[in-house]
Amino acid sequence: MKYKTFIFDFDYTLCDATVGIVACVNYALGQLGLGEKSCDAIKRTVGMTLSDMFFTLTKVSDERATKQFFAYFMNKADDIMTASTVLIPDSIDTLTRLKQKGCNTAIVTTKVRYRVEEILRKYKITDLIDIVIGLEDVTEPKPSPEGLLKAIDFFGVDKETVLFTGDSLIDANTANNANVDFAAVLTGTTAKDAFFTLPFKYIENTLTEIISSCENSPRS
Repeated sequence: MKYKTFIFDFDYTLCDATVGIVACVNYALGQLGLGEKSCDAIKRTVGMTLSDMFFTLTKVSDERATKQFFAYFMNKADDIMTASTVLIPDSIDTLTRLKQKGCNTAIVTTKVRYRVEEILRKYKITDLIDIVIGLEDVTEPKPSPEGLLKAIDFFGVDKETVLFTGDSLIDANTANNANVDFAAVLTGTTAKDAFFTLPFKYIENTLTEIISSCENSPRS
């Protein structure tokens, strides 16, 4: 297999935190006196930073309101996010398969690292991920390549042996900005044809299919 290091986005790639995210967003909006948003509208913002999410949902650009939204969201998330997050069905099998092959594994996300680590501990899979790069670990979030490049530097590997997998155009742009191969998994809200505007190696319905495609591809 060409790839030896597999780096993943988190939300809608390895896990589904829809229930918690929707609850936290609408709680924060309510505290600010703003109307609730639909589940579908909120789902389309997953993968953005909270500030971008707030602006996308409300068109409010006030810095104070944005900071308040962040604080309200995080306070609620500390109570409910980990408990309400579920894994994408083949996440554990995929990560186990990769570790059995001796591959490096990492997560690069706009979620805060400690939340991801809580969820990994909840499912007892911390040993399946070598490093998590979260929002607090970078100066610029995705689609900046900073987090992805940090993970690659951690492993000390060549970019040619790295595959970044995600569910959104933010992820695709991150890989493109880092000059790293990208695989799109269709477990999020982004339609397949939306990925055709950016470079990709694979577009598959599941993580299992992506890894199988990697195994069946000839070495370069």
